[in-house]
Amino acid sequence: MQQREAMIEKTRVMLAMQNDMNSHVDADWLEREREWYRAIWIECAELMEHYGGWKWWKHSAPDFPQVVLEIVDIWHFGLSLRIDASADYHRIASEIIDDWYGAPAPLPFLEEVERLAFAAVGERRFAVGSVRNLMAACERDFDDLYRSYVAKNVLNMFRQDHGYKRGDYIKIWNGQEDNEVLAELITTLDSSKPGFRDAVYQALSERYAQVAGTART
Repeated sequence: MQQREAMIEKTRVMLAMQNDMNSHVDADWLEREREWYRAIWIECAELMEHYGGWKWWKHSAPDFPQVVLEIVDIWHFGLSLRIDASADYHRIASEIIDDWYGAPAPLPFLEEVERLAFAAVGERRFAVGSVRNLMAACERDFDDLYRSYVAKNVLNMFRQDHGYKRGDYIKIWNGQEDNEVLAELITTLDSSKPGFRDAVYQALSERYAQVAGTART
């Protein structure tokens, strides 16, 4: 019970962070009724690309740090789909954790991704249980999801602060996509510290300043 309550609290924090992120893009994002379900199934295709193994005509291997970040991207959109006008994050978080614990029997990885995608495109819902199964297939748990979510949420906010919506944000940093840079950075930072979010933002700022400076010269 204590673990479940801790998971509910972390999910409540993530819901609040997601609302902040969405509000940063559109102040009236709830009224706009964005197609979050569509974002989920499109991200599922990107997830398959990073996991590999579906192109029988070429060799590929899973890139697990990027696989996890793709799952986290899906989690962002799934949280957005679950948030409603009540802003009752504790209730919504409790429902999400109930779904986490009620995950169906896992399928092989790519089939699990397809189950997640079908729930989104066919039923316009977020299959939390599939996310749990996919994280387990990567030998990751809920706490890993939470840490990665916080880091990716910070990157999303960083992107918006540096012109992502305007179109002048630089996404490739010295030959690496910013997602890849983030995956490296979070291995050097202590996610258990209260200032983890600020530390991620600061580390991104320092790396991006080098890239932006090069672009101007």
